[in-house]
Amino acid sequence: MSSTYFFCTPRVGFRLWKEEDLHLALDLWGDYRVTRYFDARGKLSQSQVNDRLLQEIASIKLHGIQYWPIFLLKNDDHIGCCGLRPYNKSKNVLEIGFHICHRHWGQGYAFEAARAVMSYAFDTIKVAGLFAGHNPKNDGSRHLLAKLGFRYTHDEFYKPTGLNHHSYLMTVDDYLKCGIAYCKGEHDDTQPAPSV
Repeated sequence: MSSTYFFCTPRVGFRLWKEEDLHLALDLWGDYRVTRYFDARGKLSQSQVNDRLLQEIASIKLHGIQYWPIFLLKNDDHIGCCGLRPYNKSKNVLEIGFHICHRHWGQGYAFEAARAVMSYAFDTIKVAGLFAGHNPKNDGSRHLLAKLGFRYTHDEFYKPTGLNHHSYLMTVDDYLKCGIAYCKGEHDDTQPAPSV
């Protein structure tokens, strides 16, 4: 296992984004198949991808969280990202999300990584809840969030797409009722979503 990973699942390692990771960011956010459900600008330019990378780097400095880059432990291949963002500070609720490189779709990595992030959020930094949202056309994300135990709560306008996105919540009580299984390290290879 690479020493650069600050936590791992059985197959996936998490580390921090670095400015030198632009090639990884371009492989992920420069692919319209990945961004089409959360960014209405179409294919992102190198400059737009770099801006997104710098936003993630700034997030770790400002908030101690980001959509961390994730890698296969067996060969350090970049899978995508999965992590947390601020959502509702007054209620101690963070947003969870994941973007998976197209070549890694269908392998269960989003599910596995999201469970690890959920465990970190509830067990380590003690959030009261996690929010997640997805484009109404993204059935893969809908399926995955349901499998993870999130409850649909409302539709919420998402400026980058100009659409009302389906929105979900998992409270700490929800997590405690079903969260034990998320910490055991099993993985599920059925229909992971590419992006939330």
